[in-house]
Amino acid sequence: MMSKTVWAGKFLTVQTEGTWEFAARQGEIAAAVIVAIDDGDVILVEQFRVPLGRACLELPAGLVGDETSGESVAVAAGRELEEETGYRADAIEDLGVFYSSPGMTSECFTLVRATGLTKVSDGGGDGDENITVHRVPLADVPAFVAEKRAAGVAIDTKMLLILAVSIL
Repeated sequence: MMSKTVWAGKFLTVQTEGTWEFAARQGEIAAAVIVAIDDGDVILVEQFRVPLGRACLELPAGLVGDETSGESVAVAAGRELEEETGYRADAIEDLGVFYSSPGMTSECFTLVRATGLTKVSDGGGDGDENITVHRVPLADVPAFVAEKRAAGVAIDTKMLLILAVSIL
């Protein structure tokens, strides 16, 4: 059975196939999610997310190939880490491809580990992103997440990775 495009935007399409309805990335755009841990602290970002209507606590992340065709995941991850958090990494290690919500979207991301971090700017994103950077000791992540949740901040599902590391 072939998918039918119901709607297409610049970055996303809405597809149907049989009784399934799902979103898909448009073209060759991919995503990178960055685990950046420095001296026992994890680097997190908080930013307003339009679909949620509120701020969300997340791992740093960004699109691959949205600015430069053929961009590698490592280059994009390094660029996004520095842009969002102000940290530059000496090395970016590919940890594999993961699917964010396979019952609803074909979207996937490459998880990377950034090591050898050096603070080079305040970060905060580009243009109107208005990203808040948090440096949180791994042992304090569960309490930090609970505090943010109590304050009405959404928690991205990929934060489960850091929560698991901090409680194991």
